[in-house]
Amino acid sequence: MIELTLIGIGTGGATQLTLDAAKAIASADLILIPHKGAEKDDLAGLRRSICDTHAGAGTAIATFDLPRRDSADPDYRHGVDRWHDAIARVWQDTIRAHLPGLSGRVALLIWGDPSLYDSSLRIADRLTLPLTRRVIPGITAIQALCAAHAITLNTVGAPVVITTGRQLRDHGWPPGADRIVVMLDGDCAFDGLDPQGVTIWWGAYLGMPEQILIHGPLAEAGPEIRQVRARARAAHGWIMDIYLMDRGGALPG
Repeated sequence: MIELTLIGIGTGGATQLTLDAAKAIASADLILIPHKGAEKDDLAGLRRSICDTHAGAGTAIATFDLPRRDSADPDYRHGVDRWHDAIARVWQDTIRAHLPGLSGRVALLIWGDPSLYDSSLRIADRLTLPLTRRVIPGITAIQALCAAHAITLNTVGAPVVITTGRQLRDHGWPPGADRIVVMLDGDCAFDGLDPQGVTIWWGAYLGMPEQILIHGPLAEAGPEIRQVRARARAAHGWIMDIYLMDRGGALPG
């Protein structure tokens, strides 16, 4: 029987690793590290650095090429399902190649937390290997964003909506919410909003030495974020960012 552990490693800072995460890494027999192309080599490098620090002497490290999603598929959900199927096959093949007895502890290091806007658990559901699953929670990008700006996520007694850039672009501001967190935004979806009265707290590379923070009225901060984001992406070859917006005029707290 295989024990598959999905380990939340936070948003990139080595000090964000929890004691439970470090213990799980140390006890793993095999750790799988995805390679997302030459432009994102430093992401694999960060995972390897964590393994160099915390993995046990007998832990095997296996790198695999992460399949790319077909962005041309007109049916988004269908395209994502096919992509997850392909990733599951690669996981399975890699585990079989490096754990031929199909027994032991296998781990994947997941940015943020495996339960929040991450598909690792859904991909694990597709595996046909004999296994049990375990999740080690990690610091999320939402936590890191609020901490970096020294704000609270919510206003007093009010809800918060967590959504995606795709949803914001296609459907606008979620009804009934004054405060929203936007994740997985590949192209500054806030540009499609009426900026009047909206405040934004934005962050990229949270927890890393390259961390960037911008805060202010959307009408002023939005164009700045777009420019800074483009420069940072060109410099690093990738970007991971997140933002919180408020249109109720209330201070966080």
